[in-house]
Amino acid sequence: MPAQLARAPRHLLVCEKGHARHPRSRHAAQVRDHAYSCRVSFLIPECTLLPEVLKSTIADIGEYYLVRNLSIHELVTHEFIDAFVKKGKLILSVNKDTYEELGLQGCPSRYSGKKAMRYIITIDLTDAGFHPESKKHNRVLWALKEKKPLEFDFLLAWYNTGAEGSTLMSYFSKNQIQALKPKITFSTLRDLQCPVLQSNDLQGKPEESCSTEELFEWLGAVLNQVSLDNNSSSFLSTYCCPEPNTVVEKAFLCTITGFIIPEKIIQLLEQLCCYFGEPKLAYWLTLTVHGFADSPVSWRESEHGFHKGGENLYNFVIFRNLDYWLQMAVGAHDDCPP
Repeated sequence: MPAQLARAPRHLLVCEKGHARHPRSRHAAQVRDHAYSCRVSFLIPECTLLPEVLKSTIADIGEYYLVRNLSIHELVTHEFIDAFVKKGKLILSVNKDTYEELGLQGCPSRYSGKKAMRYIITIDLTDAGFHPESKKHNRVLWALKEKKPLEFDFLLAWYNTGAEGSTLMSYFSKNQIQALKPKITFSTLRDLQCPVLQSNDLQGKPEESCSTEELFEWLGAVLNQVSLDNNSSSFLSTYCCPEPNTVVEKAFLCTITGFIIPEKIIQLLEQLCCYFGEPKLAYWLTLTVHGFADSPVSWRESEHGFHKGGENLYNFVIFRNLDYWLQMAVGAHDDCPP
């Protein structure tokens, strides 16, 4: 077997802890830094009925839009930038042939190897030198509109702060645009084995509490509906819940699938923190967010190597005292999460 096939792909899991009400807490900033999320799940042990305020927050996740055959040059016009972009960059991940045809400045992908076959082009849409009629703007517009026209189907989402102006639906009315609503599913898990956790101990202690890595692995099994029975006759899995653990009679699981923007995730995270405002049986709950596997970036502007797995996700474990663990994970060909 070739050596490169024998080696398992690299994966990274970064963990940190904090307190949701600490003035220097980074939890909201970390959510904002991960812009492209396709699935959000939260799990609440010892919960049978979701509070109305959480139901309202879920219902307010908002629409996103599918625009078919959209020319990329439309995203660099100043009409679009003035209407929707306060601060932002257009990042293109293209193969070598497309890069050479465009003629725009970029850099080789960090994961191309010795012979670059993929390039990253970054265009700062709000840079002072990118104003209308500037050489830089005209060059980019010409490259994307005339030299190498590129068309793709796009998912678009926009956080409207209430200011008057264009909406995505009206702005792209001449295009084939469709409003989509996230898919929301609710389920109740019965007699669920849950790890025992201590908020001040990421590493866990034998016979006292489980580690953050054990919790992360267990949560992956639960969210993917993997049996925790450790049945030797199972052809799929012999995984079992880490010890020590406890069995909860019921746990509430909600999954939201679509294009979910960071501001809506922050609102949901805040309401999950408020869940512990009244006495609850649960000692902790989780909020898990998956990024798009084929996004060109993961956190901030870090290049995302989606050709080998595409994993980029994070998980909050929120404790009753509002301590939290934040777990951030990526697969091969990704920078370490911030």
